[in-house]
Amino acid sequence: MSRSPSGGSRPDERFLVTGALGCLGAWTVRTLVRAGAPVVAFDRGGDPRRLAAIMSAEELASVAFATGDITDLASFELVLDDYGITNVIHLAALQVPFCRADPPLGALVNVVGTVNVFEAVKRRVERMAPLVYTGSVGMYAATDADLQSHRLEEAADAHPVNHYGVYKLANEGTARIYWAEGQVSSVGVRPLTVYGAGRDQGMTSGPTAAIAAAVLGTPYEIGFGGGTLFQYAKDVGETVVLASRSTLRGAHVFNLGGIAVAIAEWIEAIEAAVPGARGLISHAPTELPFPSEIAHERIDVLGDVPVTPLEEGIGATADIYRRLAREGRLVPAEHGIPTPG
Repeated sequence: MSRSPSGGSRPDERFLVTGALGCLGAWTVRTLVRAGAPVVAFDRGGDPRRLAAIMSAEELASVAFATGDITDLASFELVLDDYGITNVIHLAALQVPFCRADPPLGALVNVVGTVNVFEAVKRRVERMAPLVYTGSVGMYAATDADLQSHRLEEAADAHPVNHYGVYKLANEGTARIYWAEGQVSSVGVRPLTVYGAGRDQGMTSGPTAAIAAAVLGTPYEIGFGGGTLFQYAKDVGETVVLASRSTLRGAHVFNLGGIAVAIAEWIEAIEAAVPGARGLISHAPTELPFPSEIAHERIDVLGDVPVTPLEEGIGATADIYRRLAREGRLVPAEHGIPTPG
């Protein structure tokens, strides 16, 4: 089955996105719909608000929705066969706070669920494109960066500082074994701090919530300071589609590039994008426990990997939130902004 690494839909492609109702899932589904590709949105939840925030009603109507749980292998396999899926983009996962609150559940979803996805693809490998999944730079500790350059090299050994990082590291091992023993090709993409409309959960969701708070005129403190590497959710969605359409063989994993920014500069960029927000947004002094300078040259093998300028990404996110506010849909609790009291 021949494939184009990028561009429009091919007649033999049928995509399934796990975790499609989450932030990255929504942006990935939008990318596929706008490319004219058939896509099945697979998720255990039933609230499409993140999709609806960034897609038109007509675009949403073109998506097939399948309710299911990646921890149930048999039901997941049924969906793959019912829709004749050829391309799986696996984004379903529990974020850091949820893994910390319930480590067994985190392991069930993030590790066992990922094994199930690989197993299902292995049983249909002859028709499948490379399985794409999200890893995370969050599996590294700050001390894993090179001592001289202070940059995290792509071959660095990982020493996770939380359960979430342990689970993400385990998934890369799963990918390696499924290639060695089952010839399942895969591409893992490791983001760090993803931002954009729909990013309302997780340890690094604060910078996005701050944009929503600025639009609402609500004071907000980002829970960390220092600097980090930002990736615009739209770019990540486009990148995982590029990976799914690649012809790579083997178990590959790539750090995702982006734009390194100090949180103080991030706040200045919000104030520039949202007039009247000056003084509303602050940040805590504690820095993230992950490296912020990330080597990412190898991902260029996928093709033209997009990196949106910071001002453009923040501005586009603020525009989405302004539209949602006009429509009465910018509900603070739904966008990571705690309700006072």
